[in-house]
Amino acid sequence: MKVRGRGGEREEALSAVLERLALLKRLLRSAAVRSRLAFRLYHKEMALNTEGGRSFARRDQLLKIQSEVQKRWEEHEVFKAESHSKPPKPGEKFFGNFPYPYMNGSLHLGHAFSLSKLEFGAAFHRLCGRNVLLPFAFHCTGMPIKASADKLAREIQQYGNPPIFPSIEDNSTKEEVVEETNGDEGSVVEPDKFKSKRSKAAAKSGGDKSQWEIMKSFGIPDSEIPNFADPYHWLTHFPPLAEVDLKAFGLGCDWRRSFITTDMNPFYDSFVRWQMRKLKSMGKIVKDMRYTIYSPLDGQPCADHDRASGEGVQPQDYVLIKMEVIPPFPPKLKVLEGRKVYLAAATLRPETMYGQTNSWVLPDGKYGAFEINDTDVFIITQRAALNLSYQKLSRVSEKPTCLLELSGHDLIGLPLKSPLAFNDIIYSLPMLTILTDKGTGIVTSVPSDSPDDYMALKDLKSKPALRSKYGVKDEWVLPFEVVPIIHIPEFGDKAAEKVCIDLKIKSQNDKEKLAEAKRLTYLKGFTEGSMLVGEFKGKKVQEAKPLIRNVLLETGQAVLYSEPEKKVMSRSGDECVVALTDQWYITYGETEWKEKAEDCLASMNVYSEETRHGFEHTLSWLNQWACSRSFGLGTRLPWDEQFLVESLSDSTLYMAFYTVAHLLQNGNMYGSDFSVVNPEQMRDEVWDYIFCSGPVPISDIPSSILNKMKQEFEYWYPFDLRVSGKDLIQNHLTFCIYNHTAILPKHQWPRGFRCNGHIMLNSEKMSKSTGNFRTLGQAIEEFSSDATRFSLADAGDGMDDANFVFETANAAILRLTKELSWMEEVLAAESSLRVGSPSTYADRVFVNEINIAVRLTEQHYKDFMFREALKTGFYDLQAARDEYRFSCGSGGMNRDLLWRFMDVQTRLITPICPHYAEHVWKNLLKKDGFAVNAGWPASDSPNLSLKSANKYLQDSIVLMRKLLQKQVSGPKKPKKGAPALLADENRFTVGLIYVNEQYDGWKAECLNILKSKFDAEKRSFKPDQEILEALKQSSVGQDANFKQIQKLCMPFLRFKKDEAVAVGPQALELKLPFGEIEVLQENIDLIKRQLGLEHVEILSASDDAARSKAGPHISLLTQNPPSPGNPISIFMNS
Repeated sequence: MKVRGRGGEREEALSAVLERLALLKRLLRSAAVRSRLAFRLYHKEMALNTEGGRSFARRDQLLKIQSEVQKRWEEHEVFKAESHSKPPKPGEKFFGNFPYPYMNGSLHLGHAFSLSKLEFGAAFHRLCGRNVLLPFAFHCTGMPIKASADKLAREIQQYGNPPIFPSIEDNSTKEEVVEETNGDEGSVVEPDKFKSKRSKAAAKSGGDKSQWEIMKSFGIPDSEIPNFADPYHWLTHFPPLAEVDLKAFGLGCDWRRSFITTDMNPFYDSFVRWQMRKLKSMGKIVKDMRYTIYSPLDGQPCADHDRASGEGVQPQDYVLIKMEVIPPFPPKLKVLEGRKVYLAAATLRPETMYGQTNSWVLPDGKYGAFEINDTDVFIITQRAALNLSYQKLSRVSEKPTCLLELSGHDLIGLPLKSPLAFNDIIYSLPMLTILTDKGTGIVTSVPSDSPDDYMALKDLKSKPALRSKYGVKDEWVLPFEVVPIIHIPEFGDKAAEKVCIDLKIKSQNDKEKLAEAKRLTYLKGFTEGSMLVGEFKGKKVQEAKPLIRNVLLETGQAVLYSEPEKKVMSRSGDECVVALTDQWYITYGETEWKEKAEDCLASMNVYSEETRHGFEHTLSWLNQWACSRSFGLGTRLPWDEQFLVESLSDSTLYMAFYTVAHLLQNGNMYGSDFSVVNPEQMRDEVWDYIFCSGPVPISDIPSSILNKMKQEFEYWYPFDLRVSGKDLIQNHLTFCIYNHTAILPKHQWPRGFRCNGHIMLNSEKMSKSTGNFRTLGQAIEEFSSDATRFSLADAGDGMDDANFVFETANAAILRLTKELSWMEEVLAAESSLRVGSPSTYADRVFVNEINIAVRLTEQHYKDFMFREALKTGFYDLQAARDEYRFSCGSGGMNRDLLWRFMDVQTRLITPICPHYAEHVWKNLLKKDGFAVNAGWPASDSPNLSLKSANKYLQDSIVLMRKLLQKQVSGPKKPKKGAPALLADENRFTVGLIYVNEQYDGWKAECLNILKSKFDAEKRSFKPDQEILEALKQSSVGQDANFKQIQKLCMPFLRFKKDEAVAVGPQALELKLPFGEIEVLQENIDLIKRQLGLEHVEILSASDDAARSKAGPHISLLTQNPPSPGNPISIFMNS
């Protein structure tokens, strides 16, 4: 099936779009419909589950709230974003965006997790009163949709409509796990586990599953499935469904600006054509011969988004050493007489070829003799021959010609003449550790500098039985000694021999030690080694290496060879090769352009050093990028229309298109509404005027519209943030930086990227086969939007993989609905609450906790740390409310303070649970407007001393309670002969709490010494010896009993040092920043209630009269005297 052009076929597709939109618009007009559909879907399940004792009433309450709130938002166009005529002041606007998802299926929780980071951040900025633009679009460019449509068409053609597939025995007994990121092909997997090498995208396409079955799994009825044989039908089906799900999610999006990609949208098509022409005119797009990862089945380069596995894998370049087989040939090779036959070995170290003693082959390996040209034949693996055939090193291009199939045994003992080798003749010998999925299966042997080669050669020399097993003659091995070729200062002239002796390596099978030996020698050999032999004797290895490589290539003794660093599978299901292709490339990596990109990155907020390092690493290696394809959907390359712009090249500047899309498309995501502007009017000079401050174009577009588009772009740009999964750092996000720095002026370069890890479900990888998978729509129906958002916020914020936990979502349903009930109860009993200004200690603490929550949560939202924002703005604030309830006792809670709590808590949770917040705002608090733009709550500066005082109070009560319980319980059994205590005798009613508010004596001296030796900025102390010396010189050191006192000082010093490092210099003060007696005295009623006592006294441990009250228990004070922060309690029964 050919890619559609821009004529009648597309118009036909557009008419289908309009018909479908007519239906979908009726749904989209009312967000309430979404939730009603959810209710219908769950009706049967609810009935079943209720019978089993489980109720969905709380979840349904949230779904009902969600439906009502979304309807109000839509009616009032709450998320509609408009530019202002004047440029925004700093902090006035926020423009955030998200990589448009690919439209070959429904959105799932993986999409929702990354998107939630942007949604929560944008909602915070909106809440703070900023003008917020959050747009959303849908990506359809590339291969996957076209490949799936073609596969479906083939199935219908071959098996009928509906297809009747031949029965196939199901042998898929091992579970396949759909991984969120492409698996590392080199990673170790337990032998009894099967690890799918397919990415999530490949798993979506089902592997062995028929495309018809995949479409059915999307819930598409059989009667509609044939329509999907047309790739453009996918574009009319999935984007509107994604919009429905995102509206149900509560995404604060300006949907007028949505669009799809490809030439189906003529406005976006025009924009991409302009961008490509712009880059070409600047010399940023060139045609060149380059090594490229290539799909033989698709007949075109295979970029990251075209791959089922192997994303980020690049071509690995080798030098292919031509080791000529010396005639006469053995009988097995007689058919090759008259040809030049070479064992071709791939090496990364051409400078070591002087030291060759032999070559290595895998005895059981499968090889072939492949025609390279009319005269030359290479003996290599089939895999290597296939790569070479795409690199113009095969007599028949792209079809390797095998003249003879061979095994490794057939090659053992071949006499060879190898380039640069001091040995005139070397022989091919057996090596058991050769990998045939790397290189050519032929390996050079340089035992002077390769530990593997040294040990393998040593094994053959020292083990006659090993030689006999493989038919190796003595003269092929024994005469060959190590040839020194490179001097490494630490390892001498025979680095491999020395390191193998040092590490006591016994044989070539000692893989771990050999890996360590290579690690020790290879890098040092390159950076510190110098050549001992050859034309470049005396030069550093890193200088000589490229010179020797050039000599080998120029004299025809070697050729260049490239293959994928790791296995790469295309979405079409074939293994990729490296091809030398003549095609269009974007010149990423070009020196001046790279410097601009680095300059842009340096000024950006990327929220973590790990993210910054990822960008720096990508910029260090990223080079020319193939930007054209011949298969798939997309925009035609304007100057070479046989090619399409590939999917990672039409998605680098489109954030700018958001700013004008609504003015061009009139709210139609397909760009099929030409009522305002016609696509043909959008010539390059118009785009230049809007985006590049070009001259006013001569155009029949009304000047008011031209100026409005320019205003929109210049108001919203640069974008403030782009949120994405970390896997896009190595391509899309770095391309975004490059394209912005090429086309736009510096003041419009991106300001920020925030990257996150992927998401697991319930601590396991997402897997359709195990059912551990949820689409976004399913999650909303199961938990409600707000509970889903709550769990996404709780899942994690860093670059590591996060974890969406179903229990958290269910707990959120309970928490949110219980909080609604509590607020309803409080408001119903409002007349019974205490009135007047907050005045009690409990009031002051609660006010302070609210202030702390406001300040901390604001900072967490600014830092995009939403799990922390949820903790401080919801969990901690509710804990403070619960503590306040208990602390108030008979005096009751303050009405105004509870109203402030409800107001603040509602605002703080709004970015994460906006439907819940809107319901509280309007229906419970009776406030006007919308919670989403209510403003960030005002707060006073937190009183940290009061915070410390309350912590001291609560901690002290906990310790008192434990001590009291221990005394009440007494010994488990009375001593033999002793009468058991009566209940009343064992009941304590009086508590004496002794306080010492200031350190004195030797403790005070220790603290003063520590203060003088502490660096508050670095939170570090002078050496212990210096502290001990100061102690000896102090008044404590002069005491006659110093040795005894020193035994007490040392643990105290250690304790206080650790505390100071943890909390800062306040740990070294002689007294706490508040009056302990005052705090305890003010809370006597609370202490009595908490401990169940009738009488409590707060006493000073330094007051003799107070101490006398302890009576016979005075020993408790002398044995364990109180200290600042550690009161001592004594309990009595009278």
